[in-house]
Amino acid sequence: MTEEHEELLNEDSGNQETITKVTGMYKDWFLDYASYVILERAVPAIEDGFKPVQRRIMHSMKDLDDGRYNKVANIVGHTMQYHPHGDASIADAMVQIGQKDLLIDTQGNWGNILTGDRAAASRYIEARLSKFALDVVYNPKITEWQASYDGRRKEPINLPVMFPLLLAQGGEGIAVGLSTKILPHNFIELIDASVKHLKGKRFTLFPDFPTAGIADITNYNDGLRGGKVRVRAKISQRDKNSLVITEIPFGTTTSSLIDSILKANDKGKIKIKKIEDNTAAEVEILIHLPSGLSPDKTIDALYAFTNCETSISPLGCVIEDNKPFFVGVSEMLRRSTDNTVQLLKQELEIKLGEFEEQWHFASLERIFIEKRIYRDIEEEETWEGVIKAIDKGLQPHIKHLKRKVTEDDIVRLTEIRIKRISKFDIDKAQQKIDALEDQIAEVKHHLANLIDYAIAYFERLKKGYGDGKERKTELRVFEDVDATKVVIRNTKLYVNREEGFVGTSLRRDEYVCDCSDIDDIIVFTKEGKMMVTKVDSKTFVGKNIIHVAVFKKKDKRTIYNMIYRDGKSGPSYVKRFAVTSITRDREYDLANGNKGTAVWYFSANPNGEAEVVTILLRQVGSIKKLKWDLNFADVLIKGRTSKGNLVTKYSIKRVELKEKGVSTLKPRKIWFDDAVQRLNVDERGELVGEFRGEDRLLVITQSGIVKTIIPELTTHFDSDMIVLEKWIPKKPISAIYYDGEKERYYVKRFLIEQEGKEESFISDHQNSQLEIVSTDWRPMAEVEFTKERGKDRKPSMEVNLEEFIAIKGINALGNQLTKDKINQVSLLPALPYDAPEEVHADELEVVGEETVSVDIDTDNNSVKTEQSENVSQQDEDDDLDIDGQGQVTLF
Repeated sequence: MTEEHEELLNEDSGNQETITKVTGMYKDWFLDYASYVILERAVPAIEDGFKPVQRRIMHSMKDLDDGRYNKVANIVGHTMQYHPHGDASIADAMVQIGQKDLLIDTQGNWGNILTGDRAAASRYIEARLSKFALDVVYNPKITEWQASYDGRRKEPINLPVMFPLLLAQGGEGIAVGLSTKILPHNFIELIDASVKHLKGKRFTLFPDFPTAGIADITNYNDGLRGGKVRVRAKISQRDKNSLVITEIPFGTTTSSLIDSILKANDKGKIKIKKIEDNTAAEVEILIHLPSGLSPDKTIDALYAFTNCETSISPLGCVIEDNKPFFVGVSEMLRRSTDNTVQLLKQELEIKLGEFEEQWHFASLERIFIEKRIYRDIEEEETWEGVIKAIDKGLQPHIKHLKRKVTEDDIVRLTEIRIKRISKFDIDKAQQKIDALEDQIAEVKHHLANLIDYAIAYFERLKKGYGDGKERKTELRVFEDVDATKVVIRNTKLYVNREEGFVGTSLRRDEYVCDCSDIDDIIVFTKEGKMMVTKVDSKTFVGKNIIHVAVFKKKDKRTIYNMIYRDGKSGPSYVKRFAVTSITRDREYDLANGNKGTAVWYFSANPNGEAEVVTILLRQVGSIKKLKWDLNFADVLIKGRTSKGNLVTKYSIKRVELKEKGVSTLKPRKIWFDDAVQRLNVDERGELVGEFRGEDRLLVITQSGIVKTIIPELTTHFDSDMIVLEKWIPKKPISAIYYDGEKERYYVKRFLIEQEGKEESFISDHQNSQLEIVSTDWRPMAEVEFTKERGKDRKPSMEVNLEEFIAIKGINALGNQLTKDKINQVSLLPALPYDAPEEVHADELEVVGEETVSVDIDTDNNSVKTEQSENVSQQDEDDDLDIDGQGQVTLF
C-alpha cells in the first residue's frame, strides 16, 4: 500500500480537516505532461520552424518520395511510424502545411482557406514534396538523427532547413500555460531581409497574409507579446446601392464574415437588403443596400460592428535548447539566417571532403596504373605481401598527395578490374583530376567568402521561387471608426416633456428622432438645467423638457442660443455656447443656480446659426420701450458656464422668433490624410480647403471618372484617385486622353453640370486611357513624339489647352491632339491667371471668433456694443465621464 493510501485511511473521521500531501509519481505528472505538450506538440523549434508532427510528416514524405504523387492516407500511415498519435491529427497537420502552398505540391480537394471548406478525406487527395522543399529542407549528410519512439527507425532531431520557414508559414499553438502565434510573412521580403542582415544592414519585417486584406502594423511590436495587428477586409463600392468585398481579414472565412454581417444586421447596427457569396478562386461577397443608405457610412459600420475588421495579437514563442523562448520576428530571422550560413558551411565542408577524397583516389589510381605497380604483385603469394608490394611501389610517387596512403586505399586499388586497367586513358584521368582540383578550389573559395556565398544562395532562391509570391496584404494606417457616427439609427426616441421622461419605450408620447442603443442623448429643461445620459427604455431627466436630441461628442459646431431669467425676479441674460464634453448622468446648471430660474428662449443650431428674435416686455411702471429685436449674431460664443450678457433687468413677457439666421462660424477647414486615405478636421495631412454648407469636393480618378461629393469625414476614396480638391463650379477641367477605338489622342475641356453625379469623361473602350488631367485655369502641356525609323525625332510641342479647345460638354469627344505618334505627354506649369473671388451668401462678419459683446439698455432704448475678451470657462470635470459604475471614461 502506498504512503498516500495509508494517510487517507488514517484520517480522522470527525470534522477536523486533514491536509494530505501529494507525493510519488503524482508530484511530477503535471510538470511532465506540460513539458511534453510544450516540447512535443504545440510549439515549433527555432532551428527548422517545425513542430514535431510537421517534421515527421516532412521526413516521411522524403522517405516515400519518388517524384510521383502519394495518397495522403499512405503518407499519414507512414508518418505513424514516427509520430505516436492518431491518424486524424497527422492528416489535419498535413492539410495545414499543404494549404500554405510552399512545401507540398497538392492534388485534389485540399479545402479552401477563403471559404473555410474542409479538405476531402485523406484517401481521396494526393501530395508530393515541392521543388522548393527538396531544395531547402533536406540534406541527410548534415542532419542529426535520433531513434524513433519505438526504437525501430531513425528520425531527424531537426531538419536542416536553409530558409526562414517559420516566418514564411507562420505558426500557432496552445500548450499548457503557454501559447504561440507567429504571423506569416512575405517570401520575397524574408529573403531580402536575410540578405540585408548578411550585409550588416538594418531591416524590418511585417506580416503578409494569404487571405490578403489590409493591415495596420503600427503596433506590431516586432511580433512580440503585447503587439497588435489590425486587419480589414477590402471593401469597395460597386454602385450606389451595393458594396463588394474582394479580400478578407486573416483568421476569418467568407462564411464567418457573412455570419457576422447578418448578426450585426439583426441587431440593427447596420442595414442591408441582401448578401451574396460568389467566392470561388477569389473572394467576392456582394452586399446589397437599401436605397437612400450611404455606402461610405455602411463601409465604416462594417468595420465597426462586424468581422470585416479584426485584431490579431502576435506572440513569438519558440523552442530553443528544449526550453520555451520568447523572441521577436527580427531576431527569429537573424537566427535563421545565421543558422543557414552554418548549414551552408557544413554542406561545403562535406563537399570539400568528398572532392578531396575523390582527388586522392584518382591520383592513386593514376599512379597505380601509369607506373604499372600492379605488376609488382604478380609474384606475391600472400595478401600481406600484396599490400606491402603495392605500398612499396607507391612510395616514390605519393609525395604530392595531401594525406597518407592507408591500407583501405591499397585494398581499393586491388579491386580495380583488368578491363579498366587495359582501357586506362592517362589524358582523361588527368582531366578528371584537374576538374576535381577546380571544384576543390571553388569550394574553398566559397568557404573563404561564406557570407557572399550565402547571399548568392538567397538570391538564387528568390530568382527560382519568387515568381507569384509578391506581397498580398496592403499595409496602411487605419483611422479609428467612431461607432456612434456610423451605427444605424434603428430605435425611435420619445419624450414626455411635462413629466420629464425620455426613452425608447414611451410610444404614446412625443417622437423626437431615430437613435441607436449606443447613443447618448442631451436634454435641456425650462429651469436651465442640462443632462446627458445613455439611451434607455425610460429615463427621468427632469420636468419641463424644452429640448432633447442625440448628443455628439466633441461637437464644436452645434451652438445653443439661450435667453433666461436669473432667479424668480432677477434680470434676463442671453448666451451662446457649445457642449463638447460632460460627465454623463450629471445635472448641469446653465444659469447661476438661483431658484425660480426660467428659460425664455432656446434653440439648437447644428452649424452655429444665429437667428433674430423679438423681445417683448411686460407693461410695468414707466418703461419707454416694450419691444425690440435681438440678433444672436451679435452675441459672443462662450463656455456653457458663462453667465451671458444682460438683456434687460425688467420682466419679459415673451420672446418671439423674427427671422432665421445664417452660420456665424468660420468655414470648416478640411485636411486629407494620405496615410489613411481619409478626410479629417484635425490638421493631419494636406489642407484641402475651407468649406461652407454648400461647398463640395472634386474627385477625379485615373480611370477617367469625375464626380463632386459632400465633404463628409466618413467618405472612402478609390486607390486610383489622382485629383482631390475643393470644387469651383466655374473652373474648367482640362484633359488629354487616348481613345482606344479611334487610336488617337484627344484634348477636351469641360465643366461639371450635375452635382453629385459620377461621370466618365473618356470613352469606355478597353484601350482608352487618361494621359493627363488639370484643374488649372490656363493649363500647359508638353508633347514628346516617338522617333520614327530613318527620320529625326520631331521636336517636342507645347500646347496651351485654353487656346487649343473651347469649353464643351463632358460627353464631347474633344479635338484631336496630333496625327503623329506620341511617346509621352506631361503637364507644364500653368500660365498666370487671376482667379475670380468666391462669393457666398453667408459670408458675414464672424462674431464667434471676435470680441464683441452686447449690452441692451432698456432705459435709454439703445444698444451699446463694446469690446470684451473671449473667455471660455470649463468645469474642472469637463473631460471626465463617470458612468455610474465606478468607471471614469475620457470624453
